[in-house]
Amino acid sequence: MVSRQHAIAVADNAVESSLQRLSAGLKPEEAAMLQRAVALAAPQYAGRTELTGAPLLRHALETATILAGMNMDAGTLAAAILHAVPDRLENWTETVAADCGPAVVQLVEGLSRMEHIRQFSELPEIKDKDKGRDHGQQIESLRKMLLAMVEDIRVVLIKLAERTQTMRTLANAAPEIQQQIARETQGIFAPLANRLGVWQVKWELEDLSLRFLEPEFYKKVAKLLDERRVDREQYIAEVLSLLTQELAQADIKADVAGRPKHIYSIINKMRRKGLDFEQLYDVRAVRILVGDIKDCYAALGLVHNLWQPIPGEFDDYIAHPKSNDYRSLHTAVVGPRGLAIEVQIRTHEMHQHSELGVAAHWRYKEGGKSNAQFDEKIAWLRQILEWKDELSEGSDLLEQFHNSLFHDQVYVLTPQGRVIDLPKDATPVDFAYHVHTDLGHRTRGAKVDGNIVPLNYKLQNGQRVEILTVKQGAPSRDWLMPTLGYLQSSRARAKVRHWFRQMELESDLAQGRVILDRELQRLGATALNQEKLAQKLHLDHLDDLLVALGRGEMTPRQVALVIQEEQAPKTPTAIAPVAPMARPSVTLGESVVVDIEGVGNLLVRAAKCCGPLPPADIVGYVTRERGVTLHRRDCPVMQRLPDQRRDRLLAASWPADTTSKRH
Repeated sequence: MVSRQHAIAVADNAVESSLQRLSAGLKPEEAAMLQRAVALAAPQYAGRTELTGAPLLRHALETATILAGMNMDAGTLAAAILHAVPDRLENWTETVAADCGPAVVQLVEGLSRMEHIRQFSELPEIKDKDKGRDHGQQIESLRKMLLAMVEDIRVVLIKLAERTQTMRTLANAAPEIQQQIARETQGIFAPLANRLGVWQVKWELEDLSLRFLEPEFYKKVAKLLDERRVDREQYIAEVLSLLTQELAQADIKADVAGRPKHIYSIINKMRRKGLDFEQLYDVRAVRILVGDIKDCYAALGLVHNLWQPIPGEFDDYIAHPKSNDYRSLHTAVVGPRGLAIEVQIRTHEMHQHSELGVAAHWRYKEGGKSNAQFDEKIAWLRQILEWKDELSEGSDLLEQFHNSLFHDQVYVLTPQGRVIDLPKDATPVDFAYHVHTDLGHRTRGAKVDGNIVPLNYKLQNGQRVEILTVKQGAPSRDWLMPTLGYLQSSRARAKVRHWFRQMELESDLAQGRVILDRELQRLGATALNQEKLAQKLHLDHLDDLLVALGRGEMTPRQVALVIQEEQAPKTPTAIAPVAPMARPSVTLGESVVVDIEGVGNLLVRAAKCCGPLPPADIVGYVTRERGVTLHRRDCPVMQRLPDQRRDRLLAASWPADTTSKRH
């Protein structure tokens, strides 16, 4: 029984024609699902247009047609038709689930989550808002977030097809919309198509975006090509046919493929290598895939025998691989009609490595940095695209497409639209410290998508995070407790720990300053060079001395001893006298007189530790506060005297008469 909505939908001949094309080759139940999808979408889209001015229903059907050309399943086509329904129909999930099934609901939900990225992806503004942050890195984060926000890669493919259809009708949009959508396409969607290996979409997105961003240059190159694209494609077909025939006759098993170079690629190469159009030899390109290396060189010889090689345009990346381990033979020849052709020859294994390994085509073209973990995910996604034609059961398809590889990171947005990538289960506190250390210290609350959340809330992909702060703040020690779940990022934890260490350091410095000032005042040495004092204590800087005092690693007595040493008079450097000099005599107690080298009018005391008396050998020792103390030369105290204090020893002797009297 046909519903009234379905009758409205099929009344439009164009819609009916599109449905027939989409249903070709589908099972009856799948074709019926597409009819129900159109019947549901038609009244919701009635009178509505896409940004380019195209009728919304026609836009959706053309998007589905692009996906059908990629051999996508019926559920994907239905989701493409229904992609705008959530914005126009309340309780749409129940309705779509009843008509098309829960799998289509999940796809449409994924598209809805992806759609809101458009408001944050006006590329020129990102750099200004980000105050100099690397523009390329920000765009890369946007691409990754698009992939991370969905669990089913078919959502990304639908979005790419939908963007392709938008670009095809972009000429009807206002100039400012043309510029915004073209920038977005060139910076985000074309590279995504490139990475996923959806070449037919990638080429079209690049060419169409360039057409609106640089119309004059685009037209100039198009004119230089001096032929229509269809003619170039026919030329490549002729070359492939001839090559296939010659390779077969030479008994070389090979797969031959080629395509005319699209305009964006030509312009990109001219700029990257600083070449004029006349210097390009790869406007038309052919690739030969063979079984082993010897066949690579056999095929090369065949190509050079068939057409005249262009001097200086041969590169052997098999004998001499590129730094990223890319391997292939590259040559350029003058082909039929005198037109230049680039020929690449490699084995299937080399091609697989080029497409999916560290030498992946997308990184070479985009100049991106290597990220092994992300590369592995992209390679997995592209393998899924290659397998999709072999999967017959819908459940197998859904299982294979399900992508859980991006679950180790989460991508969120600042209020200004900057993308922040964080570890899985990251919190608003992690986010704040990633943006700026001071922001993290002053964090007191957070909003996610406009709603207040706890600081240990687990962030999800695509959420917009706003941090609530105080003017002067400090982190909480609770944030460092793993059981409370405030921090998941090692980077944020390190910043919190550093803050507390700094606070303790400042406290230790202040305490050390108090201790040192007290000792300097007590000893009357406030004018002493304090940096020199620290060096005397074998420390590099005064701050090191203050911290050691504040933490109790050095006692005030240790410092006081060195201060007293610095205050004590230094023994003059001995200078050979011109004539003998008499030693001054000083009194020891009331009756003993001793001779001490270089000392006069100085208090001399007998040491109590050894009680020196004539005729024992004696030595003088300069003390800090009590002048010279007389010791026996074999006094145990003097024997243990540190080397750095031995410069305070003075030669001493008893007068001759005192010695004789004692005898």
